[in-house]
Amino acid sequence: MIIVVANSKGGVGKSTLAVHLAAWLSEQGHRVTLADCDTQQSSSEWIRESRPDIKAVRLDNPDTILNELPSLAQEADFVVADGPGSQTETSRALLLRADLAIVPCKASMLEVRALAKATDVLRQAQDIRAGIPKAVIVLSMVGKTYRLTKDMKDAAAALSLPLASKALTLRQIYADAPGQGAVVWTMGARAREAADEVDKLFREILPDAVRSKQPVERVKRAAAT
Repeated sequence: MIIVVANSKGGVGKSTLAVHLAAWLSEQGHRVTLADCDTQQSSSEWIRESRPDIKAVRLDNPDTILNELPSLAQEADFVVADGPGSQTETSRALLLRADLAIVPCKASMLEVRALAKATDVLRQAQDIRAGIPKAVIVLSMVGKTYRLTKDMKDAAAALSLPLASKALTLRQIYADAPGQGAVVWTMGARAREAADEVDKLFREILPDAVRSKQPVERVKRAAAT
């Protein structure tokens, strides 16, 4: 499966989702490749420090993406592609090859409404490919007391895109993880809540990928004892 983390807006947590998803899938026992398709190339650097056992490649132009993603998918169970923070031909190429698009979005009405424009390329890809890729909106950087409002549910529904019930909370630990070359479930007790919410989110989005009944953070602790 090719999974693209896509939103034409920057600063919505694409790299955080992509790196943690690649690491989580690996923890479930899958063969995973991370494809870094953002010009900043932050996710490939992050994954090489946090999980050097996971293959990371950089695909820097649309033709390379269209040509190489299928072969990468033949060599792995999952390819996780970190898309660019702009509406570019790179985004179009990724979505023309993706099986699933995860669309991170900050939790505000303005951000959700902006998705109508941000998902134009996704719509085009779905039209061309008869509904593929499937897509899901993931709310990121939400406050700890956040509650999903009816207006936001309606705005997401108007886009005909499902909205994951789990969200990523605004936590300093996510900002600290790249600098420490880590993912949250390897960062000790202070990251336990983050590790739990990441695990629940990915189990919701990709239930068929789950091989371990225990959250990854618990598996790590059990292995260490």
